[in-house]
Amino acid sequence: MEYKNKHVLAPMVRVGTLPFRLLAAQYGADITYGEEIIDHKMIKCDRHINEYLGTTDFVERGTENVVFRTCPEERNRVVFQMGTSNAVRALTAAQLVSKDVAAIDINMGCPKSFSISGGMGAALLSKPELIHDIITTLKRNLDNTITCKIRLLKSSEDTVELARRIEKAGVSALAVHGRRVPDRPRDPAKWDEIADVVAALSIPVIANGDVFEYEDFERIKGATGATCVMVARGALWNASIFSPSKSSWEDVKREYVRQCILWDNDVKSTKHTLKEMIAHYSSLELAEGKAVIKSANTENVARIYGEEDYYLQVSMNRS
Repeated sequence: MEYKNKHVLAPMVRVGTLPFRLLAAQYGADITYGEEIIDHKMIKCDRHINEYLGTTDFVERGTENVVFRTCPEERNRVVFQMGTSNAVRALTAAQLVSKDVAAIDINMGCPKSFSISGGMGAALLSKPELIHDIITTLKRNLDNTITCKIRLLKSSEDTVELARRIEKAGVSALAVHGRRVPDRPRDPAKWDEIADVVAALSIPVIANGDVFEYEDFERIKGATGATCVMVARGALWNASIFSPSKSSWEDVKREYVRQCILWDNDVKSTKHTLKEMIAHYSSLELAEGKAVIKSANTENVARIYGEEDYYLQVSMNRS
């Protein structure tokens, strides 16, 4: 994995599944992160080749629950992001998926109480020794690129100090979300503090925060000096943000639905992502939102977006 002038899809829970990653790549994303998956969950999975879809599925034992799905098409750009608080468990989980992804990323920035109470996500920011243990364990035992994603600490000096320790542990790149743990999405990202990290490190830094239009990629690079840029909400609202020629919201939604049909995405995941798109531009109280909420299966979703023929075509090809 090379980190130079790359546009990156951020990890987003319940959004960053295979269809959305491929959608983002279709519009120009160079690197695509999957949604964060907790190591405890991953080590309960078995790896299956899904000949029906042409995918590699990691399925929770004793269930039909697909925890992570990937395909050869994204092998050289997909990043498996993991939530962990234990080096041995992290390695066990990473080894399951290591041959199917380009990189393994450790989430060190999630502020959700679930992550923090489990010692994961942002809880790691105050545990540099554990961070070092996790990174060095993965580096010693895997051939994959290893990276981390952090948030800002209380002061820029503290963030720089931690970033230097992470660099010393051996990561290939560091993603920095320009907000602190207590900050809300509406709070402006602190690009100046990302710039402090960039100036202090020799490894590539991926800048994350407040990228909502294609032009923002160059703006944040200019403000921070970062070599790569990561986008979350801007991509969720319109995945064609990765293209200089932005597509309409309606076209992007239809293309997302087609990807979900093609890759047999779980309908709950599909509906969640569509609802997030709708809520930003419109309202879930209007006809489209209500129809998506009521949808019981992918065929229903296809009908809402005029993709019934595509759904039938894909179904016939598989039968």
